[in-house]
Amino acid sequence: MIILGAGASGLFCAREAAGRGLRVLLLERAAAPGRKLALSGGGRANFTNRAVSPQDYYCRHGQEFCGPALASFRPEDMLRLMRAWNLPIEERAHGQLFLTVPAQRLVQALTRDCRERGCRLLCNISANGVSSDGELFHVQAGGTRWRGKALILALGSPAWPQAGGSGMGYRLAQSLGHTVIPPRPALAPLRLASDDAADAALLELAGVSLPVRISLPHMNREKGTRRIWEDDLLFTHEGLSGPAALKASLFWREGAELRVDFLPGRNVETLLDAPQAGRQTARTLLSRHLPQRLADALLPATLARRKIAELSRNARRQIAAAVQARILTPSGVAGLKKAEVCSGGVDACEIDPQTMRSLLRPNLHIIGELLDVTGLLGGYNLHWAWASGMAAGRSVLK
Repeated sequence: MIILGAGASGLFCAREAAGRGLRVLLLERAAAPGRKLALSGGGRANFTNRAVSPQDYYCRHGQEFCGPALASFRPEDMLRLMRAWNLPIEERAHGQLFLTVPAQRLVQALTRDCRERGCRLLCNISANGVSSDGELFHVQAGGTRWRGKALILALGSPAWPQAGGSGMGYRLAQSLGHTVIPPRPALAPLRLASDDAADAALLELAGVSLPVRISLPHMNREKGTRRIWEDDLLFTHEGLSGPAALKASLFWREGAELRVDFLPGRNVETLLDAPQAGRQTARTLLSRHLPQRLADALLPATLARRKIAELSRNARRQIAAAVQARILTPSGVAGLKKAEVCSGGVDACEIDPQTMRSLLRPNLHIIGELLDVTGLLGGYNLHWAWASGMAAGRSVLK
């Protein structure tokens, strides 16, 4: 069997298939395997999450596509491997599991396992084309024609090109008859329009960071969906970044609104109604709970400097809404260079969710980020790489 791409999913698939006694050839176009994996998580690899479910993913074919692979390879399974490789880990907020040593150690452990199990790994070899005669796959790469009974595409997406991302996998999948849903940047900063007066004021807050609750009202109105996240938000000179914005970017679509609560866990109307608040201005009161620059940008100018005792009930509701139900309409998502992953890819309706096997070509498997499956920020995308790679490695040539 031939695997194209020695990233997280390709290495994991190779390890599993070679462990079954199959002859595995793993071709990587970069100078070394696992470049993106080594750089992920700030170099510490957020390799999984304590809790992983299909609801943590976006797939146009439906989140249930992810279910079989995720059920067959759970976070506990990855943790057992980490212990076997003697890789120390730590748990951070929201169940995120990171290494406490450089992620290159994880790449080395995976590569070592692959080679010890008999996998042949060749780097600096880029596939120029693939074809099939019905019995064998033919891969033209590095000036050589390689042949295998099975082919696994694990070439990732065009996101994060500075770490090696490219659209080669899409082109090869299309050449074999698969449909590719156009990619769009995901887990990327959201831009705000400078020609919108209300949003333009927020562009002056670059560097301000705070915990927020962010949601997508249009999705929350749909039956059975709930897209609300509590995490840190960072203002930039272009718009919104930080974990809260990156999570929202996965599900945000052009023209959709965001609702932001800048003071989650508190009730602004209750703060304004407190007996001791009457002599203060709304600006003074809120500056005790929010960065002053943010409070000034959020508060209605006509109400900010009036004493709270003078404010009507309607005025207090206006202030509360400005702080806890602020509606923003991003103008777009930052490009692929700033995106951690892509939404889009090979259409999942053409793939068997149990095995990652193509429904169009016998013995072709497509795994990892090359598929139209994208997880939230927090270890979900690396876990999908492990789970989909394992599903293919267990089933190839069976």
